[in-house]
Amino acid sequence: MIFSCKIEKKQKQYVIGFSQCTTGDVWRQYMGKEMEMELAFHPEIKLIVKNAGLNPEKQIQQIKELIDEKVDLLIATPAEAKPITPVIEQAYAKHIPVILVDRNILSDNYSAFIGASNYKVGQDAGAYAVSLLKNGGNVLEIGGFDVGSSADIGRHNGFKDAVRQQKNIQYLERLSQNWDSEPLEAAKELTNILLKTDVQLIFAQNDRIGLGCYKVCKNLGLSGKIFIIGVDGLPGPNGGIDLVNKGMLKATILYPTGGKEAIQTAVNILENKPFKKETQLYSSVIDSSNVGMMNLQSQKILSQQTDIERQQYMLGEQMRVYNNQRTFNNILTTALCLVFILGATVFFSWRKNKKITQKLRFQNEEISRQSSQLAEVSAKAEQAHLAKLNFFTNISHEFRTPLTLIFAPLGELISNSRLQLETKQALQLIQRNVTRLYRLVNQLMDFRKIEFKKMKLKVSENDLVSFTHEIVNSFRVLAKNKSIDLEFLTSERSLQVWFDSTMIDKVIFNVLSNAFKFTKEHGNISVSISKNDKNAIIKIEDDGIGMSKEVIDHAFEPFFQGEYENYKGTGLGLALSKELMELHNGSILVKSEPRKGAAFEITLPLGSSHFEKSEFQSDVDKEIVTNEDVQIYTTDLYNSNIIEETYHNQVAPKYLTVLVVEDNNEMREYLRSRLSTDYTIIEAEDGNKALQLAFDSVPDLILCDIVIPGKNGLELTQIFKSDIRTSHIPVVLLTAKDQENQKIEGMETQADVYITKPFNLLFLQKTIKSLLQNREKIKHHYSGEIFSEEKLNISKKTDRKFIIEFTAIVENNISNENFGVMDICNEMGISRIQLYRKVKAVLNCNVNDYIVSTRLQKAKYYMQHENLSISEIAFKSGFSSAAYFSTVFKSKFGVTPSAFKEN
Repeated sequence: MIFSCKIEKKQKQYVIGFSQCTTGDVWRQYMGKEMEMELAFHPEIKLIVKNAGLNPEKQIQQIKELIDEKVDLLIATPAEAKPITPVIEQAYAKHIPVILVDRNILSDNYSAFIGASNYKVGQDAGAYAVSLLKNGGNVLEIGGFDVGSSADIGRHNGFKDAVRQQKNIQYLERLSQNWDSEPLEAAKELTNILLKTDVQLIFAQNDRIGLGCYKVCKNLGLSGKIFIIGVDGLPGPNGGIDLVNKGMLKATILYPTGGKEAIQTAVNILENKPFKKETQLYSSVIDSSNVGMMNLQSQKILSQQTDIERQQYMLGEQMRVYNNQRTFNNILTTALCLVFILGATVFFSWRKNKKITQKLRFQNEEISRQSSQLAEVSAKAEQAHLAKLNFFTNISHEFRTPLTLIFAPLGELISNSRLQLETKQALQLIQRNVTRLYRLVNQLMDFRKIEFKKMKLKVSENDLVSFTHEIVNSFRVLAKNKSIDLEFLTSERSLQVWFDSTMIDKVIFNVLSNAFKFTKEHGNISVSISKNDKNAIIKIEDDGIGMSKEVIDHAFEPFFQGEYENYKGTGLGLALSKELMELHNGSILVKSEPRKGAAFEITLPLGSSHFEKSEFQSDVDKEIVTNEDVQIYTTDLYNSNIIEETYHNQVAPKYLTVLVVEDNNEMREYLRSRLSTDYTIIEAEDGNKALQLAFDSVPDLILCDIVIPGKNGLELTQIFKSDIRTSHIPVVLLTAKDQENQKIEGMETQADVYITKPFNLLFLQKTIKSLLQNREKIKHHYSGEIFSEEKLNISKKTDRKFIIEFTAIVENNISNENFGVMDICNEMGISRIQLYRKVKAVLNCNVNDYIVSTRLQKAKYYMQHENLSISEIAFKSGFSSAAYFSTVFKSKFGVTPSAFKEN
């Protein structure tokens, strides 16, 4: 029984490009932090950030690069509105959603805009200035270097409009300097103005400029006499909130960054959820009346962000551990498919871990508690893994006793000379498969020992040349049987090497048996021994089918099976060989290319200094017999013929033909031997050959395995059932897949029967017989009267194929009143004269008579089983008119259609 593992559907990934006008100021850095905080909830999104450094030309180029990279969505903060507008429109025209943050463009061709109103920010600052200067005064505005940006224009206009409404307040002028890169020049210009002009209030377009103004005022002794209003209101040291709290700024206008809202809107767009095109963020004034509360809130937010980042790191570590454990559990469950209960336990653990992961995503405030739960679940999964390995160790030991009790009596039975040939061959089939089970049990036990470091070396000094030569000689019979040239090459008469002979012989046997498995008849296999300064090297080469790079990368992984269906095994042999070589501080490597053979290189270090004292064995039996190993590793490499050809030649050909499609030679031979007494058997070992035989021979039934090379059984069934030549043939699917969804998939291909392995032979035989009998009844029901005068025994395969194709074409066109002889000729690819002659010779009737008789039989069926009028029946049966139909019907059956229907 095989249990399938449900694989989690991979979440769709998105790429968002972010074109930032600059990352050189604190406010925009805080915007980036807000985006990172929100992206922590969306691991499926990758953010690519481009920094334009307030250079419009550079930003245009960067946005074009993001368009060429085909990002799923574009977020942009324009350096300047006018030059950036065309490239934003270009992205929008290519169906890339565009979100503008903080700064807008001179067009409506974007998906969404997020930001506070810069005009409102300036207006709030102006209103607050008016409230401070109740007795009037002079006001100075100081902006940054980005003159012309939407932020600069909006704040300037809003402040100016609010101040100008008061007649006793004089708006002096606006200064524009680069306070970030040239603070000395900016401070010098402000100093000159303050020395010449009486200023009561300074409006700084951001808090950084406000801090610079405070320093200038302090140097001039004016720090308590001039009010300074900033913009941004960021938390942290020297942020707007901190500056107000320290009294350096009179107030700051909170200007939200919109980073969080931008990511939220982007997610809604990507997931096709509703979103607002214009999202207005609201500003507010922070001064001495509320700065304490705002400072506490900002500190709390920063503290929470630090905790979130730390918890996210811990979550990542836990997820890494969890993913590693889940991967190992899935591999182990797939390979050791005999245990349903433990598989369900692993599945339950997987589901539970998944739920915990989802909770971690939505409940960051409880991350510490959930991380502890995840660690607890991981510990339980480890315990389940240990219990599983212990179970397989115990069951492997339990298997060896009954296998021995089966193996020994089988040998005695096979040696009995009075056995019939068929019985003896059946017993040999059992013996080969018992040997395979025995090898698998041994490999499982060895793997378990290595897993828990229970396998101990018992090394001794041995002659590697004679040791390897003895193993190679044990394959000579197999090489002769498969017509393979087996060579043993060495330049060393003897080579003394320290190793555990019981382990190294498993390595060599595994690699050699693989070489024979993948090498075709008349191929070559060579085993050579050499050495260098540090190592002894055994090289095993073949000219077989070879391996692709992907297979080589995974060849030594446990339970890995290659890309060739005909050669799949358990996936334990090479993995076990690698572990055994690592115990010896050696290595095993492979080089190969498809269809160019493979070369395995086994390396053993010379000397004994790399072994521990406890790993030496003094009294090793040097006369180890490898006959048992030879039988275990080569039993399924011999060509198996369960029933001799002479036996088949004695079976007379049968009227009914069954096509057996099975890639396993022994299973195919077994089915042929058991079914050939009742049917003529034709065989195919792959999907391509099965198609050819089905169309050439048109068998009466197809018995097909699902997992075969080329087109699999499901694909073959769909082709057979959709082709006019084979659609009538019953198809029986054989498979080891017994899950409900797999059975449903099989029946959806229109297969007649789905039988799982292992199956009861008697049940299979009765199923085949029943299908063929039912098909015969249906054929007689619909065509018996047509052939009432021609009960012919058509024995030639070509004639049977012709009749099946001919009758199928007529049946499929029965309702077409324009259907005639030339249509049949065109579909069958023969001339009119050939068609007449062939139908006359095989069916002893005229083509047109056959078509009319078939239509009348169809009409009789409609009258007996469907509630239709005579006119409807006439047209459905292909007659041009009801009158003509009545005439032909009465001429054929001696009664009118109406009278026939009434009776």
